[in-house]
Amino acid sequence: MKDAINILGVRIDRLTLDQAEQKIWDFLNHDKLHMVFTPNSEMIMAAREDEELKWVLNEGDMNTADGIGVVYASRILGKPLRERVAGFDLAKRLLEQLPQKGYSLYLLGGAPGVAETAKQKLENQYPGIKIVGTQHGYFKKDEEEQVIRQINEVAPDILFVCLGMSKQEKWIYNNRDKLRAKVCMGIGGSLDVFAGKAKRAPGIYQKLGLEWFYRLIKEPKRYKRMLALPKFAWTVIVEGRNYTWDK
Repeated sequence: MKDAINILGVRIDRLTLDQAEQKIWDFLNHDKLHMVFTPNSEMIMAAREDEELKWVLNEGDMNTADGIGVVYASRILGKPLRERVAGFDLAKRLLEQLPQKGYSLYLLGGAPGVAETAKQKLENQYPGIKIVGTQHGYFKKDEEEQVIRQINEVAPDILFVCLGMSKQEKWIYNNRDKLRAKVCMGIGGSLDVFAGKAKRAPGIYQKLGLEWFYRLIKEPKRYKRMLALPKFAWTVIVEGRNYTWDK
């Protein structure tokens, strides 16, 4: 049984960043696909209304707490998670070790040109890294099989999928039996950061759990999405203990 907590119906594994990283290296020792998801409070609230998304997340081989709101929720429920494990931080840990370990990586997602730019920047930042392919995320449904064939031709060890919340998780799940990869990670907008198209919040905001506030300052139009944060906190307080499933 997994050491995990149920937050509004979504399983979140109790892992530190170090443990999550090690778990991925362990996954790579097995010749099968492993799904890694990084739910934040917004995703959990979406899963509360979307049973398909909830099912997909709970089928993940590893679910880490991407947002500080998820960590706070675990404390409200009296079963505190060890720490926040953001998808970006976990991906960066892997990138730092890939040149030495020799595993291959494929980048999927972002606007046209973003994945290729990210590849170039990552190759400069991590000499020796083996990025075996890229594909933007604006492909049509009837192009999906071709995209999968392109990925399978190079059979990457790790596939970063950056198609946006909900879409990327469902895409990984729905294609899990078709993809020739060992680890598929949904990491949202991380590709834009790797490509230099977006900046992550400064360290002080990260330490204080205020990355959401930094993004709001930089992109005021995100305010509607940010409304999910107080709604999430209130929902956990009112309903959180009604979800009794726990592993």
